[in-house]
Amino acid sequence: MTDPRDIVSGVGMLSEGTHFVGEPPAGIRRVPTGVDGLSTEHLVINMGPQHPSTHGVLRLLIEVDGEEVVAVEVTLGYLHRGIEKLAEHRRYDQLGTLMDRGDYVSGMHGEQAVALAVERLMEIEIPRKAAWIRTMVAELTRIASHLVWFGTFGLDTGAMGQFLYAMRDREAAVEILEAISGARMMFNYIRPGGVVDDLPAGIDQKILAFCDGFETYLDEHHALLGGNEIFQGRVRGIGVIDRDTALAFALTGPNLRASGLGFDLRRDRPYDAYPELEFDIPVGTTGDSWDRYMVRMEEMRQANRMVRQCIEGMPDGDFKAKVPRVLRPPEGEIYAATESSRGETGVHIVSDGSDTPYRFHYRSGSLHAMQALEEILPGHLLADVVMIVGSTDVMLGEVDR
Repeated sequence: MTDPRDIVSGVGMLSEGTHFVGEPPAGIRRVPTGVDGLSTEHLVINMGPQHPSTHGVLRLLIEVDGEEVVAVEVTLGYLHRGIEKLAEHRRYDQLGTLMDRGDYVSGMHGEQAVALAVERLMEIEIPRKAAWIRTMVAELTRIASHLVWFGTFGLDTGAMGQFLYAMRDREAAVEILEAISGARMMFNYIRPGGVVDDLPAGIDQKILAFCDGFETYLDEHHALLGGNEIFQGRVRGIGVIDRDTALAFALTGPNLRASGLGFDLRRDRPYDAYPELEFDIPVGTTGDSWDRYMVRMEEMRQANRMVRQCIEGMPDGDFKAKVPRVLRPPEGEIYAATESSRGETGVHIVSDGSDTPYRFHYRSGSLHAMQALEEILPGHLLADVVMIVGSTDVMLGEVDR
């Protein structure tokens, strides 16, 4: 008969000084330490893969000593999309539909990366108006994505009210994107050669009205959440990713800029209409969760500023170039990247001259951020784990690609 003390359900236990992550090795038993000695036991806790606060289907194996995190192992693969393999059997004008389902909150940025890669491989020059439309919808998408992060990050730290206001503003942005592309999330709007269709009549006034209102709402959002001393106490000095750590894990986007390095593809490797726009790149100092919060809040302000510039300076002309009905790039390979909401979204295509890619690789910013979690989570309290994960704004759709 099995000794009940040998059964471990859901957690692993071990004596002090012994670290493992995963299921207990054979022979390890949960036994009382006795009354003659004073010692503590470590627990290994499963957080996920079905957990409301892991921002997707993510499994964290967390070893804790009391309430303190000792070690963390990030386990991926529960949401594998097969995007890279599926792309080998899709025509070049169909690749954007796969990217929509990677980072499904920032679909325009993935579509934009694919379009840029194919255009450079085929030496296609798109009309100026197409470049401006792309940039405008990309920045609208950045606002919509950051609003999802803002609302859920507040929930992660115990705040509820600002989530409702964030969803109100996101709905307004998504309605604009739906009017332009015909879809709320899976846009399939940016294609090699330009965009699917021109801007609908009257959309410029709707966008300008959104920009005017969002300027005020953004100040209110920051006052409601960022101005709360309880929130500041939860995020200041927590989850620090310094510059060296950010570079070691190849972080990009807001997570990199919060650490003090102001690298942004829109400025440093410009594409589409960004060379003609005026915008600032917010940069943090310490790389803690507060800096990541402040960087993204300012990014929304700058994105709103660029959307307004795009509408006010929208050029006339065609919205797409004349491209073959079936795209067959010459043999070769190309890499193109965009500055998405979560960092560098890159596409590496190897062409064999056919109408489908020979090889396709999708570089996502979230995967590198997830790797850094194993480095920064130990030493924090268990209650801070969800908040730190939320501060990095990872998207599991582009991690399990």
